[in-house]
Amino acid sequence: MGFARACSVALVGVDGVVVEVQADLEPGVATFSLVGLPDKTLVESRDRVRAAVVNSGAAWPQKKLTVGLSPASVPKGGAGFDLAVAAAVLGAAEVVDPKAIADLVLIGELGLDGRVRPVRGILPAVLAAAEAGYRQVVVPQQCAAEAMLVPDVSVLGVRSLRQLIAVLTGGEVPEEEPPDPSGRPDPMLAGLVVPGAGLGTGVARDGDGRDFPDLADVAGQHAARRALEVAAAGGHHLFLSGPPGAGKTMMAERIPWIMPPLTRQDSLEVTAVHSVAGILPPGEPLVARPPYCAPHHSATMQSLVGGGAGVARPGAVSLAHRGVLFLDEAAEFAAKALDALRQPLEAGHVVIARAAGVVRLPARFLMVLAANPCPCGRHTLHGTGCDCPASVIRRYQARLSGPLLDRVDLRVEVEPVTRSDLLGRGGRGEATAVVAARVREARERAAARFEGTPWRLNAEVPGHELRTRWPAAPGALAQAERDLERGLLTARGLDRVLRVAWTVADLRSRDRPDALDVAVALELRTGIARGAATHLDAAS
Repeated sequence: MGFARACSVALVGVDGVVVEVQADLEPGVATFSLVGLPDKTLVESRDRVRAAVVNSGAAWPQKKLTVGLSPASVPKGGAGFDLAVAAAVLGAAEVVDPKAIADLVLIGELGLDGRVRPVRGILPAVLAAAEAGYRQVVVPQQCAAEAMLVPDVSVLGVRSLRQLIAVLTGGEVPEEEPPDPSGRPDPMLAGLVVPGAGLGTGVARDGDGRDFPDLADVAGQHAARRALEVAAAGGHHLFLSGPPGAGKTMMAERIPWIMPPLTRQDSLEVTAVHSVAGILPPGEPLVARPPYCAPHHSATMQSLVGGGAGVARPGAVSLAHRGVLFLDEAAEFAAKALDALRQPLEAGHVVIARAAGVVRLPARFLMVLAANPCPCGRHTLHGTGCDCPASVIRRYQARLSGPLLDRVDLRVEVEPVTRSDLLGRGGRGEATAVVAARVREARERAAARFEGTPWRLNAEVPGHELRTRWPAAPGALAQAERDLERGLLTARGLDRVLRVAWTVADLRSRDRPDALDVAVALELRTGIARGAATHLDAAS
């Protein structure tokens, strides 16, 4: 009788659970049983592992073989357990030393020829192993760079089961065929990136040979440009309403570029989500820039917040974590899909309950909504003849519910582009680099203020904390309090006005908001012109 164990990781969303893979050999009819709540993909690993072991030059044990996955109560799926199952079987057959694999975490899919194929979710799996106290992991060589992002973990990248056996037995490590030098894609990476899983996700990257979108390309739109800067500096949600062709989409696409690069911790969080979703580009293991996700308005509620058969998969709100979620033609989205965003907007995460389990996914994003004022888009234009009846306009605008808009800090009416702005007679606006520098300085001021607290951006701080620990200047909130009494603001709205006022003060390098900062925040919140923007430009 032979017994051996190795370890692997089961992913539930972006969280991992270390699974002990136990192999037991007993005299009897040669069978292979796999127990421990495996799914269909994992059950099929019996045939993959058997063929891989034989084609790697090792003898398959002709005994009764039972492989158990513990804890048995955790659902397990995917082909990432293949390598651990093969190692446990070889340890039980004494092909390799069972002690050498007892505390080894192995993640990878096996081909029938013994090659190790990469799998999704390497980073969160290795993070889970490190948190559980494991310090040695074996992964496919193509995923080694991603696994090495986790500190204090020794990573071994292998291209085949033959190489792993040689390393464990102390033999000469065989050379495997390198990728095709002709420039064709490596077929081993076929399952690493899932086509269509990104929901319009794009990750901004520096140095990729392309020019990044420049904010100077936006003609006119001074009020909207100011709102973009405030949104990026404080993490405030933004609603752009205006006629077609005014530049709403153009401005939204430039927000990730005026946001600072991700911190190390944020990069790991974003990379983990993208790795699980299958949209992490090969060769770029760490996402360094804020992601940008722009799903089509026909997206379902499950595609926005996450879901799917079995264990829930990340949705658009998670793919946009620490970045921008842009909902163009927001009024065309299903009402239930939009209202499902209300909880993650407040909590910064989404909890999805399914029959297979409960998944908690990160969802701290900056939401940008863009919509036309009416079905024809000409309601706010002068002399163009909007033919939409008043009742149709009201119904169209009511598709964005009040509770959802109450969570949006900045609401801007985007004006049509004038001829002088379009032809450049009014001068070009500031470039992305100039605005990004101010945004970075404002965020640094906020980070210094919130040092030692769980918050980093003004949009994350509860209103009670802002009112008590960081009060505004005396009398600064007088106008906002009057708007609250008149019903123009809700209690949540007052807190959000105070958060925006702090962001405006950070952009002006002020120690705390004054009446002008609050007036600007109220103007951005309610859309009612109060002359604050003009005074702000004069003060600057």
